[in-house]
Amino acid sequence: MRAPRILIGATGSGSGKTTITCALLEILKRQGKKVQAFKCGPDYIDPMFHRTVLGIPSKNLDTFFTGDKTTAELFMTSAKNADISVMEGVMGLYDGLGGIRKEGSAYDLATVTDTPVILVIDAHGMGRSILPLIAGFLAYDTNHLIKGIILNRTSGAFFETIRPEIEKSFPAAVLGYFPNQKDILLESRHLGLKRPEEIDRMAEKLSKTADILEKTVDIERLIAIAESAEELPDAEFRALTEKTSESAETDMLEKNSSSNQKACSQENEKRPVIAVARDEAFCFYYEDNLKTLERAGADIVFFSPLHDDYVPKEADALLLVGGYPELYAKELSQNKTMLADIKDRAERKMPIVAECGGFMYLHRTMEDTAHHVYEMAGVVPGDCFYTGKLVRFGYIELTEKEADFLPENVSIKGHEFHYFDSTANGDGCVALKPVSGKKYDCIFDKKTIFVGFPHLYYPSAPRFAENFVKKAKNYKLQKSSSGSVTGS
Repeated sequence: MRAPRILIGATGSGSGKTTITCALLEILKRQGKKVQAFKCGPDYIDPMFHRTVLGIPSKNLDTFFTGDKTTAELFMTSAKNADISVMEGVMGLYDGLGGIRKEGSAYDLATVTDTPVILVIDAHGMGRSILPLIAGFLAYDTNHLIKGIILNRTSGAFFETIRPEIEKSFPAAVLGYFPNQKDILLESRHLGLKRPEEIDRMAEKLSKTADILEKTVDIERLIAIAESAEELPDAEFRALTEKTSESAETDMLEKNSSSNQKACSQENEKRPVIAVARDEAFCFYYEDNLKTLERAGADIVFFSPLHDDYVPKEADALLLVGGYPELYAKELSQNKTMLADIKDRAERKMPIVAECGGFMYLHRTMEDTAHHVYEMAGVVPGDCFYTGKLVRFGYIELTEKEADFLPENVSIKGHEFHYFDSTANGDGCVALKPVSGKKYDCIFDKKTIFVGFPHLYYPSAPRFAENFVKKAKNYKLQKSSSGSVTGS
């Protein structure tokens, strides 16, 4: 399978990966190319920027979550129809699990997908010291994937001075530089960058960034590097396409058969509906999580706990994702009809999965960052409060104490990143930190609800999604037999 691709890596966090990546995506879009963006690791915000540029979802790829084979398959599935794929790395190029292991690193992703790397170096305040820095990164590059270098936050004059020194010392192409631009700096908060929608003149800033990069970086040479990427194994690609073709052919035969049209219609009506919270307060979700639920047999609809009065009446289950509910705590608390509807549905045993911000929303009360307390849904018998410090951070593996959403002895992978804590974190699961081996209890796991701080990645344990959908389907059947509908 031919798939032109590059990975934008860096020497560390804050080096300019997102700025360079978004500018490059904009340039490629201007050229009329069909571009697919990816983000390495458990990140929700950077893919929002990719989507803002391209208008289509960006996908997460993580070798810790899904291992080598599944990660490569996820990439190929999304990249097969693109003219070029651009992956944005995470942290420093070699920074993986716990900061010390290769799994989860941008370099591991590049290795698994055999992707050329463009190394972004924050050159601000540096001179000849750039050379040993590059030497060190190239020495670690055992697979010889680093093909190009971009210097960030430096002047054109210095770039022209240092460029010959780099070129005569190293084989990687020196593609250009990006000047220091304080007026297009992407703003941050405690969970990372602000959402694109919150940044003033975002479209203007993206356009200006792309204009600058187009002048200071050799884009055609960069594209040539992407096009030089090795073809991916045909066997794996054939297996994927054959599986997709067989499924599509089966669907087509069923749809074209007049005797089966009624059966297909009835089957579609039987598909349970999972209502997913999506608005300013709840915006952290993996695109592949939703796809996994759809493949498991569910239909997805979206609703806003901020702006809607009720959960969609057709909902058979709720998925409350993470985000920034603390920034909208007052408004969420004032939406009494929505809070009452969600609590009523929970009491009626509607299946509910909630993570981090969605979990916070289900508490009796929630503090904002100024320690103002607001009433919430009251599904979780506890109170959520702001600690002012990072409570938990990093990858975890979750195993249920009593198999229900997961099969026995099967774990699901995820991560935590939150400054809030709860008086009732739950004890239905055991979380394992994969590097330190530390364990702790978490998650309210009560047959129909699975709620807690961890963010989950469903492709790491598809049976979780299948069981969630099965619970939604059972609820749909019970609802149909009783004739009860809540909400409006």
